[in-house]
Amino acid sequence: MTASEWRPRTLILQHEAATPAGFIRDWLEKQGAEVEVVRIDQVEPDIDPRAYDLIVSLGSEFAAYDDTKPFVQRECRLLEEAVESEVPILGVCFGGQLLARVLGGQVFHSDRSEVGFFPVRSRDPDLVAEGPWFQWHFDSFTPPPGAELIAENDAGPQAYVIGRSLGLQFHPEVTNEIMEEWVRAFPHELEAEGVDPAELLAETQRRADATREMSRRLLERFRDTIATRNETRASV
Repeated sequence: MTASEWRPRTLILQHEAATPAGFIRDWLEKQGAEVEVVRIDQVEPDIDPRAYDLIVSLGSEFAAYDDTKPFVQRECRLLEEAVESEVPILGVCFGGQLLARVLGGQVFHSDRSEVGFFPVRSRDPDLVAEGPWFQWHFDSFTPPPGAELIAENDAGPQAYVIGRSLGLQFHPEVTNEIMEEWVRAFPHELEAEGVDPAELLAETQRRADATREMSRRLLERFRDTIATRNETRASV
């Protein structure tokens, strides 16, 4: 499949108002994708994952192991069904952790949080550049059995590929507007981490062009070498 032929019917799973798809949605719409966004934290949708060519699971302020939040179990079931149906998944931060959990990895509170821009050690720089990528997480995970670890740093795994899916710890979707909203919505987390919000906003703006370029390359490589490889799945 060529880039011009890939117009995926895409389901984006969003977990709160402050965490939209940002650059990822912009890029998908430029591909001609049909994009549907579901606030899975608010509703229990009746979704057949086979109706989609791609599922994107975004970040969340909650933990991927916190089953006291009803939407976590709802999304686990949905991702399990998607994996069984060979629907590609792009998991971002919480989404990457939840995908790892669904596939047999472990998710846990980390003894090393990351809030800010951090480099990664990449085994495939054409897919995942060495950054720095924006991070905002307090949990970590083990890659699921059978996954290929693509990137990591001292805080833990940062990217893995399994089948036609890609799990990420960092945030390729982040934009200046998203960062402004996160700084407004989660100032207590920044204070606890000793991160100056004004400096974080300034750094996000300084790095905006480089971040967009790294994210564009990542998404194109995901499209060309992961999501569309061995594409034999029948549509419903």
